[in-house]
Amino acid sequence: MPDATHTHGARDSHVLEATHPLDGLTPSEIDRVRAALEAAGELLPDTRFPLQVLLDPAKAAVAAWRPGVPLGRRVLSTLLDTASGRVREAVVALDDDRVESVEVLPTAEHPYGQPPYLFEEYELVDAVVKADAGWRRAMEARGLHDLDRALVVPLAPGQFGEVDEVGKRMMRSLTFMPPNEGDNPWSFPVEGLVLMVDVTGQRVVKLVDERQVPLPVLDANYDDASVGERRTSLKPLEITMPEGPSFSVDGSEVIWEQWRFRVGFSMREGLVLHQLGWQDGDELRPVLHRASVPEMVVPYGDTTETRRWISYFDAGEYNLGKNANALSLGCDCLGAIHYFDAHLAADTGEAITIPRAVCMHEEDAGILWKHRELDGETVHGRRSRRLVISYFATVGNYDYGFFWYLYLDGSIQFEAKATGIVFCGADLPGLDLPHATEIAPALYAPIHQHIFCARLDFDVDGTDNYVDQVDLVRIPMGDANPWGNAFGHRRDRVREASGVSGNGSLGRTWHIGSSSRTNAVGRPTEYQLIPEARATLMADPGSTVAARATFATKHLWVTSQQDDDLYPAGRYPNQHAGGAGLPASVTAGGDVDGADLVVWHAFGLTHIPRPEDWPIMPVDLTGFWVKPYGFLDRNPALDVPDAMDECAHEHGGHEHGHGASHDSGGDERGGHEGHHGHDGEEHVAIR
Repeated sequence: MPDATHTHGARDSHVLEATHPLDGLTPSEIDRVRAALEAAGELLPDTRFPLQVLLDPAKAAVAAWRPGVPLGRRVLSTLLDTASGRVREAVVALDDDRVESVEVLPTAEHPYGQPPYLFEEYELVDAVVKADAGWRRAMEARGLHDLDRALVVPLAPGQFGEVDEVGKRMMRSLTFMPPNEGDNPWSFPVEGLVLMVDVTGQRVVKLVDERQVPLPVLDANYDDASVGERRTSLKPLEITMPEGPSFSVDGSEVIWEQWRFRVGFSMREGLVLHQLGWQDGDELRPVLHRASVPEMVVPYGDTTETRRWISYFDAGEYNLGKNANALSLGCDCLGAIHYFDAHLAADTGEAITIPRAVCMHEEDAGILWKHRELDGETVHGRRSRRLVISYFATVGNYDYGFFWYLYLDGSIQFEAKATGIVFCGADLPGLDLPHATEIAPALYAPIHQHIFCARLDFDVDGTDNYVDQVDLVRIPMGDANPWGNAFGHRRDRVREASGVSGNGSLGRTWHIGSSSRTNAVGRPTEYQLIPEARATLMADPGSTVAARATFATKHLWVTSQQDDDLYPAGRYPNQHAGGAGLPASVTAGGDVDGADLVVWHAFGLTHIPRPEDWPIMPVDLTGFWVKPYGFLDRNPALDVPDAMDECAHEHGGHEHGHGASHDSGGDERGGHEGHHGHDGEEHVAIR
């Protein structure tokens, strides 16, 4: 039955015991993993846990599992011995707390690759840089003396095959110098000063002092005191659900209307949706076995020494899930909210919890469908709503929101929201630079990209799926098109593991369908992926970032499903020479025509920064749609409650502030139906 016990505010899920093979890791499991490794003698005093993930069981094992049967959960922990730099992968089987395997990784050998960074390493790099005599001299030469106030930013260094960086755990460091304690530091870059730090050796191995530029002189703050009095013109907008939300939650399992799925969370990927299916009468029909956004790359187009190396992999280098926010009611989510905690391993392997890491709620989504009949009076229509499952991660200066939307008509939408503070350099004011724009006097933001990659393990009515590329086709004027108005579409089957590009002018979409099931008109049941088909990697194909982020060079990739093939740039893109992830998966081949396959979709933003992005950037959006295309035999939302009964007959006026208001000319200014709470205030009722 739907959970109607809260009509506003929040309810939290604290899942402390796993009851299903796909549940997220629990605190006790994380602590048991550490205890098992310690008992096996695998933990030294300096051993740290830069990565820990639940290894998803095979689909067949999940399908065969029944309550009461052991869960068969296995956990992979990446272990870093900080004093020596040795890296191992250890797998612990939780059914009997047994260390199943331990493998030393060849991180000192080509193609290298390092685990994500530890939180404690950020503090380490800060201390190493501030103790370095060369850095202190460079700062003093710029007239910067209060060095304790400096913000030393430790950053993933990229990979350029340089002798002093390959095979070692390294970070580059830039410096920002706010003029006063408490100032926003990101607007005061110390231009031209870059340090390479050997994290394991705890020393600076290279200092580049490219040039000296004065710090910008700016009012860079955006707190209340700096902004001043807030506007008072916006009237309150409140959302209530008098009968409670329409979803129910049982542990990690969610039921909302026809949708059924499980909420998961990974230290690396963040939010993961498992076993997303559609209840079609008595049958639960699978759509997606697993959906996540396991990687993103942020390559910069700046050729200066200060930034030419920047190409952050925010999941693979920094762990998106580990950087998730604890969300706040009324700020991140509005309405009747259900929160899920996230549990993950701290640097030292003990369990830590990010409370309210995932937010779930319903939103009104406008018109679902509508028609006015020929009599001009009768109107039929329904209002749409969507279920929102989201989280936010903050990685340094940028904040990213990851939002999955489920709709009443069977559609799925994903939206990434980029906000935060753009990463800037300094130069003389008024310059027209080829790779950066001046967003405030003497403050220059480099052109850069944010390219995400979604991993969509489709099981459309089963695992025997195919992918068709569908393009619009012009038909030349002639016998087949005598009046020149005709056009059609064509399908091309993706028959081998490969990558393909989108084409907006052809309306290109990709259809993922069942090889064995057909609909009422005899066609295969399908879902249609509708891309934005905008950003792909702008870096040259011969660049190191193109080798490391090959996933960003095409909009869509199709590979054979492999249980441990989760990351489009490989498990360890940090300082990797390239070729891991999707390039290796494509080379491995496997059946993708009528088989168990995975669709990887790259999408994103190319950011040419503007003054309106400073000092903090309004949200920029990117994403994609996945819509049923013959998966259902007709519109599945015909039975949604009627939204038009009242508005179809609304020809009279209403009091201002309740429903529609009219000026003296009769022009409608409102349109929301409201109700009054016990305090006399108006609330919008979402039906």
